[in-house]
Amino acid sequence: MKIPPEQNQSWVSEFILLGFSSDTASNRILFFAFLLLYLSSILGNGLIVTLICLDSHLHTPMYFFLCILSLLDMGYVTTTMPQMLVHLLINSKTISFAGCWLQMYVFGSLSLTECIFFVVMAYDRYVAICYPLHYTIILSWGMCRRLAGGTWACGSFFSLIHTFFTMRLPYCGPNIVNHYFCESPSVRSLACMDTHLIEMIDFVMSVFVDVTPLFIILASYIRISLAIFKIKATSGRLKAFSTCASHLTAVMLFYVPAIYIYLRPNSSYSPERDKQVSLFYNVFTALLNPVVYSLRNKDIKGAFLKVMKCGRVA
Repeated sequence: MKIPPEQNQSWVSEFILLGFSSDTASNRILFFAFLLLYLSSILGNGLIVTLICLDSHLHTPMYFFLCILSLLDMGYVTTTMPQMLVHLLINSKTISFAGCWLQMYVFGSLSLTECIFFVVMAYDRYVAICYPLHYTIILSWGMCRRLAGGTWACGSFFSLIHTFFTMRLPYCGPNIVNHYFCESPSVRSLACMDTHLIEMIDFVMSVFVDVTPLFIILASYIRISLAIFKIKATSGRLKAFSTCASHLTAVMLFYVPAIYIYLRPNSSYSPERDKQVSLFYNVFTALLNPVVYSLRNKDIKGAFLKVMKCGRVA
């Protein structure tokens, strides 16, 4: 993986992020569209975190996990969107090598943590529906904190490995990244050496943190579905199936695009398509999660009405 010393390499000190368009008029339209999406994501997830923190009735394992999910969504969408919005308005679209390294690591850490965290949330629903009498015993506050801390640690660790192997590659020009943020496959395509080994490492990691959690989640929901069939009340079954379907939709919108981006070889890299695909797990998932997991929930609605009516939550 080393570059022969006799080769005189000129290392890049910054990258240029092309974004979506070079047309000024199109960029202004995209600016307002993405600004609306970003603010909606921040406000929606921020509302969920605020309500859960203020209302003591929501201090349960399920809402504890929902609060962490919202924090993750706000974190990784803020890692990429503000810079993209700035680049849509100005001519300079550069990012330093260190800035690219940091953005790749933080985004990877938060998104990989969310990949694993969806498994924790599926486990929470599995225990709640299949073992309701033992729910508070199995998911004690100590266990909840350990699960949350473990997912953060795993996400940060795998992102560090992922970023380290990508950014230690030699980049001797060109330095134009056909993307709107520093995502590993897009940056790695500029390396001036064979990246087959790095691709294999990424593939193994992606199987572990993307594909494996997805199969665990699907298995959990199959067990949940079997438990739902035992519910005698038709309205109860329909409500449970509706909730499971919406949760699985959000999960698939996150996992499927991420698996497509990180599990396919560099040889099939398509910049324009990849930029569009990455919007699903970077932008749209953060926007949809509050609606799917929380805003449709009667407890969240009740807490919101308390705030609107009384100005505080008892």
